[in-house]
Amino acid sequence: MGKTVNLEVRPLPGEHPERTIKRFTKKIKKMKLLEEVRERRFYEKPSDRKRKEKARKIENARKAERKRNLKHRR
Repeated sequence: MGKTVNLEVRPLPGEHPERTIKRFTKKIKKMKLLEEVRERRFYEKPSDRKRKEKARKIENARKAERKRNLKHRR
């Protein structure tokens, strides 16, 4: 199963409550917790997961190649 996470953000002295919430949100994004929750919301067959991962890697490789080509043109 997934990892257990105890994330705690305490307000600093004199800190506005909204700032504390913002720090909490940043930590969640950095740990990619929300992403994982969204991924696990519905069951995904391992073959589908592999297919998506492969497609994502191919797309990232294409983006990197386009970026390299743009740098060489300048």
